[in-house]
This record gives sequence, structure tokens and C-alpha cells, in this order.
Amino acid sequence: MSSTASTRIVFPGSGDAQLAGRLDLPETEPRAYALFAHCFTCTKDVLAASRIAQALTGFGIAVLRFDFTGLGGSGGDFANTDFTSNVGDLISAADYLRQHHQAPTILVGHSLGGAAVLAAAEHVPETRAVATIGAPAGTEHLLHLLGESRAEIEQTGEAEVCLASRPFRIRKQFLDDVTSQPQLERIQRLGVPLLVMHSPIDDTVGVENAREIFDAARHPKSFVSLDGADHLLTRPADARFASSVLAAWASRYLDDEARSSSSATAAAVPAEEGVVVVSENGRGPYGQRVTAGRHVLSADEPAPVGHDTGPSPYDLLLAGLGACTSMTLRMYAARKQWPLENVSVSLRHSRIHAKDCADCETESGQLDRIDRVIQLTGALDAEQRRRLLEIADRCPVHRTLHSEVEVRTTITPDDTLSQMADATTLESST
Repeated sequence: MSSTASTRIVFPGSGDAQLAGRLDLPETEPRAYALFAHCFTCTKDVLAASRIAQALTGFGIAVLRFDFTGLGGSGGDFANTDFTSNVGDLISAADYLRQHHQAPTILVGHSLGGAAVLAAAEHVPETRAVATIGAPAGTEHLLHLLGESRAEIEQTGEAEVCLASRPFRIRKQFLDDVTSQPQLERIQRLGVPLLVMHSPIDDTVGVENAREIFDAARHPKSFVSLDGADHLLTRPADARFASSVLAAWASRYLDDEARSSSSATAAAVPAEEGVVVVSENGRGPYGQRVTAGRHVLSADEPAPVGHDTGPSPYDLLLAGLGACTSMTLRMYAARKQWPLENVSVSLRHSRIHAKDCADCETESGQLDRIDRVIQLTGALDAEQRRRLLEIADRCPVHRTLHSEVEVRTTITPDDTLSQMADATTLESST
């Protein structure tokens, strides 16, 4: 089966540039959406990308492939890009799918694109599976492609480098960026099924990279040898084999997607302004998708109870208090025109015995305690610092935590029980 629709699209990238993409759709309603990242200096139309898109659409999976900033039909200057901006472009592509169709649940990357999807996965909470083809284990691998030009770049700040028979201008920011990426740590905390495909005779990215990726990743993980293939899968037979294996493997993880489709559909609806929507995302027993306006977050329980795919509920609570504290101090200092350069807030939640709290009204049992440490940078005098400490306790979230809060919980009726009475309403106060 082949796709019947391939639509050209344009969407904003991580910078100011508009990115050119192609959305390949299956004949029927897509079972899921996949996001494909191409190799370094390649484009969305490279053979591997088109073959994989064709195979995935044959399994009912829509595919978005696009040109990174400064490449192919996309705008922007390639010289101003780096690995971090590539990851940002991927996240922007996921945002486009989320807003206009459905968030991608499958991320696929070829060569450097494989490294990019491994880095982007934690920023796309809907991700259910990741696949790499000929990917480097670390981004430092790119440095050997620069050859003798690396010394010129480090000395003069930039140089023109011939890559894939085409000239590209590379700047020092690129070198600094690729040498500072915590790639193995990202792979270790990936938290979703991983497929690693690599050719044992790949002379561009050695097969030892596949071993490093595979060893760093947690189960479930799979390795498929692309025996006899070159790095770019230029032989049609190699591209067909890789794409068919990938499509069959990815389909395995769509069954779980179908079982949770009702909650996923509900979460896909943009939340009303001021409303936060939380639903299960299928990533482990407790993984959650948090939608706040156009922003999407993950939440989870830490290991060994959960899969640690996102902050815990108490982490999010502390984040809310910390963000509110920092914002409040910034607003107050700006109004007073005080020389506050930076605010950093560290918070920790714990449970303590009431008898250990001299200032608490509760006298027995246990109570919650939040330790908040504020670091203020700037030429502030002692009186200004004292006043800012007072203002910290006046941030809205702090006041909410210390006030009486009524939580009204409504259980919506099941569709099969729609003729029954209104949903039960539970009221509680804290």
C-alpha cells in the first residue's frame, strides 16, 4: 500500500526561520503520526527519508519529514545552526503536528537525525517509540567530518567545509555545542522502546556507535543489523529493508495507543484558558500528559514505582511555588528599580513530625514542610534583601498554599450511563 497524499507544509522553526516540510498521509485515517529527522547536511527528500515515509504510511502511520534550518527548502543560515538548534527544530515540528493534526508518537532519525530524536524525545511527552538508523552515540562524532578545517574554525571562529561535495560554513559555536551534549545520559533516561539499526560496514558512523547506544538504553530495546548497507542506504533494497522492519516494529506499539485513544483524544483538545488538563499518556503505569494552554508537560512517579518520564506531582507543586516566587521578586525589584540581576529558587518537600515545628498550629502527627532557599544576585544592600525575603512570602502561590482551599471534584458520567443522574460531586477542603 502506498500513500495517497503528500502535502507540502511550512512552519516556524526554533529560530526565526520558516521550515519546509512534507506530510505523507496513508490512504485511511492515520493510526498515529511519526516525525522523521534526516542526516547531517541532508534534506527531507533523501532516499532513506522517502522510503521510510512510504513504508510507514503503508502501515497507516502519517509521517512528517522536514528540512532543518538552512537546508533544502527551509529558510535561515546553516552557519548559525548547531545540534541544539536541530533539536529545537524537531520540537517545533512536533508542536506543529500537535496543533494541526496529532502529536507524534514515533520519532525516527537517520545519522545525526538519530542523535537529534534521542535528544528531543524527552521534550515530546507523547513519544511512545524511538528508532535510529546509523546514528552516532555522541555528537562529538561530527568533529572528525571537519578534518583539518577544525583547527581553522577554532583559530578564526569559522571556516568553509566541504561536506557531501557541497560547501558549508561552520562556526565555532557549532564546535562548542556538539562537545557539550549529554547524549548518553539522555539515552539512559529515554523511557520508551528503542530500535537501533546500523550497518556493520558503515564507514561514516562505525557500528560501535550502535553498541554504545544499545548498552546505554534501558529495555525494551532492539537491534537490527543492516548487513551490506552503506551509511546513506543508497541501494533501494537496503532502504526498503530498513523501512519495512521499522514499520513493522513501530506498529507493535500502536496497539497500546489504541487502548488509550479515548484519553489521548481528550488530551489533544486544547485546554480552555486557565484550565489545566491531565491525562494518562501510556508511558508506564503512571505516566501523565499535562496540557496547560499550548504547553505540554509530562509527569510520572520516580523509579522503582514509575518510569520517571517526568517530574512527580510534588515536583510540579514545588515548581509552581518556585516560579511564582521568582516572578514576584522580579516584578517587585523592577518596580523599585533595584539592581536585581538574577533570582534562583531551590525547593524541597518533606514530611516532619508536628512536635518538631515550633511555629505550627498542628501539635500531633505529621505535616508537610517545604524548604525554600532563595539566591539573589546583584548589588543589593541588606535592607533590600530583607524586603525581598518578605515579598517572597506574598507570592500568589505561597498565599494559596497557606489559605483555606476548597477543591470541588466532579466525576463525569460514562457514555453508557448518560441517562443516569448527574455526576456525583465531591467537596473537600484543605
